[in-house]
Amino acid sequence: MTRIGQAIMLHRGGDRDEARNRFAALWEEIGEDGDPLHRCTLAHYMADTQDDPADELAWDVLALRAADSLTDVRAAAHHQALAVRAFYPSLHLNLAADYEKLGQPAAARRELDRARERSSALGDDDYGDGIRAAIARLELRLGGRRP
Repeated sequence: MTRIGQAIMLHRGGDRDEARNRFAALWEEIGEDGDPLHRCTLAHYMADTQDDPADELAWDVLALRAADSLTDVRAAAHHQALAVRAFYPSLHLNLAADYEKLGQPAAARRELDRARERSSALGDDDYGDGIRAAIARLELRLGGRRP
């Protein structure tokens, strides 16, 4: 997780290419059957370094699949406040944004609905507020909330 965090910092600092290179090397090391927390985290952030929206979608799908195999026990072993259910609003929001970029509004709406449905798992904190605000912004871009 430390090395994943270092690559995240590179990306946030503007070195997208180096972050992508480090994520790729870590993915090779972790492997598709590695620790689900590592796979989920790495794939989630690797998606953000992609130039092609289809590649971004592929990484976000990998993050979601890894979350599906992650347990609260494993997440809490990394940090006691982590709960897997709180990962899903962000993961589905990212998928919705990917589908929007790819010109697939029905798929985007489906994933946005899933993000909203799972948003009750978010805390009343900056992270939760940020995800809820991002859901609302994407809803507006997709033409508002459906009944």
